[in-house]
Amino acid sequence: MDTNRTNTSTTDTAGATAGARGTTGTSTTATADAGGTAANVAAPGGGEAGTAGAAPRLDMIGMVTGDMAAALAFYRRLGLDVPEGVEDQDHVEAVGPGGVRVAWDSEELIASITPDGEPSGEGRVSLAFLCDGPEGVDRTYAELTAAGHPGEKEPWDAFWGQRYALVRDPDGNTVSLFAPLG
Repeated sequence: MDTNRTNTSTTDTAGATAGARGTTGTSTTATADAGGTAANVAAPGGGEAGTAGAAPRLDMIGMVTGDMAAALAFYRRLGLDVPEGVEDQDHVEAVGPGGVRVAWDSEELIASITPDGEPSGEGRVSLAFLCDGPEGVDRTYAELTAAGHPGEKEPWDAFWGQRYALVRDPDGNTVSLFAPLG
C-alpha cells in the first residue's frame, strides 16, 4: 500500500513531522506505512496552504499523549471517528466536525523533534464538546467518569447560559462538555 502523501501546511508542526516520516495528508481513510509509524485520517484538502494574503485557518488540533490507546479510546467515547487498529502508531488523526483534524502524537515522537527531547507541560490542550442538551452533558460526564476518567468539575449551570462540566483525558488535558440551557 502506498502511504506516502505530502503535507503543505506551514502551521502544523506535528503533521509536518509526520510528513517527514512519510505520512500526512489529504486521504479520508486510515493508513499506516510498512514500519507502522503513522496512521492518518485527514479532511479533503487538509493542511493545504491558503492563497497569498489569506488569514490562516484552523486545520488541526494536536495533542501529545503518553498512552495512545487510552487517548484514542477516550476520544472515541466522545464521538470522534478514530480509526481502529492504530493504537501502536506514533501519529494518529481523525476528522472532527466541520473538517478540523484532531491528531495525537506519542511522547516519543515529540521528544524526537523537540530541542530538549521532552514534550512540555501537563494538560497541553483543551477541547470542548457540544452535547445533546443539558442532559447530554450530565450523561456524558457520568459515562466518562464511570469509565475511570477524572472529573475536574461536575456538571453545573454556568452563568453564561450553558450546562457545563470538565473532565480530564488520559494525559491530563481538560475537556469541556457543554450545551445551551433551555
